[in-house]
Amino acid sequence: MTWNLAWLVQAKLCVKWSPEQISDHLAMACGDRQELQVSPETIYQALYVQGRGHLRADLHQHLRTGRAVRRPRRSTTAKSSGKIPDMILISERPAEVADRAVPGHWEGDLVLGSNCRSAIATLVERQTRFAMLIHLPGDHSAITVRDSLLAAIKTLPAHLARSLTWDQGTEMARHRQISMATKMAIYFCDPHSPWQRGSNENLNGLLRQYFPKGTDLSVHSPQRLLEVATELNDRPRKTLGGITPAHAMQQLLFKPENPTVATTA
Repeated sequence: MTWNLAWLVQAKLCVKWSPEQISDHLAMACGDRQELQVSPETIYQALYVQGRGHLRADLHQHLRTGRAVRRPRRSTTAKSSGKIPDMILISERPAEVADRAVPGHWEGDLVLGSNCRSAIATLVERQTRFAMLIHLPGDHSAITVRDSLLAAIKTLPAHLARSLTWDQGTEMARHRQISMATKMAIYFCDPHSPWQRGSNENLNGLLRQYFPKGTDLSVHSPQRLLEVATELNDRPRKTLGGITPAHAMQQLLFKPENPTVATTA
């Protein structure tokens, strides 16, 4: 890895781009310069294998895992949930939501802090992967989550607030009030099925780079949450053809009749 290439890779790692995002970005931006091309595996090797590259020894801390060694991925499990009245299950969700052909369908969940005492609500738009992080003042009760989601949803134009898919956490016990106030349909995943809102699961995993497990999430201000969301939304995504979620969302805001379509999960 040349010095110039190493400098570019380090700059992107420092703002928490993944090796794959860095590789794809360089291929698009510097495709005519072979000396500035690098595969994701080469970046990983430079980070994890001594003597394989010229990257700083501490850069692994900016990866999603934050680990200094590579480990196999472990399976995840959904958090336990209680019974929610009047749920509409994901099996009744229209096909247009599943195929991402129509914008305005969102997935959501909570990221929990230490001892489940604090939380951040997360939303991601399925077509653009645009993320919103919602501050929950004081607690994450059903009333607090209802009021915070209502405030966030009401910032969206109607064509970008069609539906929301959530797991069966009791924080959504007031879902009918949210739907009535916003005209937004709310669907619930099957128990222990986090893959049914895979975009949100991916987002929540990325957020652990910023908000580690076992920490108090209530210390983070709304401004800090906006800064993190902005950084995530400014990362190019392979599934969007190399553009960023922010760019894709901007296209929908100003050209809703000709949205960007994403076809992969």
